[in-house]
Amino acid sequence: MLNNIIDRIRLPFRKEKELFSALYGIIGFYPKNISYYKLALMHKSIMRREKGKPLNNERLEFLGDAILDAVIGDIVYNHFTGKREGFLTNTRSKIVQRESLNKLAEETGLTKLIVSSGHTSSHNSYMGGNAFEALVGAIYLDRGYEACKRFMQRRILTQLINIDKVAYKEVNFKSKLIEWSQKNKVTINFKEVKQSKDDTGSPTFEYMVLLEGVNCCSGCGYSKKESQQEASQLTLARLRREPQLIERIFASKSQRTKMEEEPISVTELSELSENSENSENSELSENLENSKNTELAEISEPSPKPMSREDIIAAAEAAAFSGSESLSSTDILK
Repeated sequence: MLNNIIDRIRLPFRKEKELFSALYGIIGFYPKNISYYKLALMHKSIMRREKGKPLNNERLEFLGDAILDAVIGDIVYNHFTGKREGFLTNTRSKIVQRESLNKLAEETGLTKLIVSSGHTSSHNSYMGGNAFEALVGAIYLDRGYEACKRFMQRRILTQLINIDKVAYKEVNFKSKLIEWSQKNKVTINFKEVKQSKDDTGSPTFEYMVLLEGVNCCSGCGYSKKESQQEASQLTLARLRREPQLIERIFASKSQRTKMEEEPISVTELSELSENSENSENSELSENLENSKNTELAEISEPSPKPMSREDIIAAAEAAAFSGSESLSSTDILK
């Protein structure tokens, strides 16, 4: 309180008193080191450099993202005593999701302070949310963790966000992801990774989101719906934070559409027709050959019927008798 009174007395003598006043209206106190906040409001589109390095709010955005997760996790944990980890995670995600941060940046007036080239494209529609994260990073560097926590509790969760209402609001992340895929004409699949049981014997499910065949994120839950919701939520978060993932997805999509739209040449058609004809002729010839072999086998001379025991004895007696007669005639002639 005393520091704020002293800072207010000094305000008329400050060089950038308008920025100090505007920031006070947003965060509830006067900055100690204004340079952190000026950097937090500097969008990368202005292309400034200092000593060869880019001068923008991306690094502060990275820091603020981590601090914001920790602060909101701290607040949610202490606010909802006895709630399970899944509930706490979902509540935190709803508060720090980019749409919520965009809205906060708009409602607090932060977006009016952002310095940019003014040529922001549609894919950069999260500029306000990014600046809000960078602002949290600036507060952390300027005043520390507790100042960030007070800012979120007193200025955000008390005045702008009803934490209980947000916690119990159902958000269908799967529908949002499907809507995104349809808008961008991207194929989407939910692949079952495994089914198992937890320590109490309750069945659990794990599903993976695939966009154009690219593995994105997997989610676990006690039902297929719950696991697909978590996988969709994590995938949406990755899509917002990893431009490389979007590039991979659209590269895969480009390859798929190219293969689908590529016409078959006349030469390829001729080869396909010729191969098909040769295959049919070969099959016909083989069938005819098999048919001929079968017919020849049917009309060939049958093998001799094997002799019975009685026939063999009769034949032997006949041979013996015939031999005896011949011998007697010779002896008589002699």
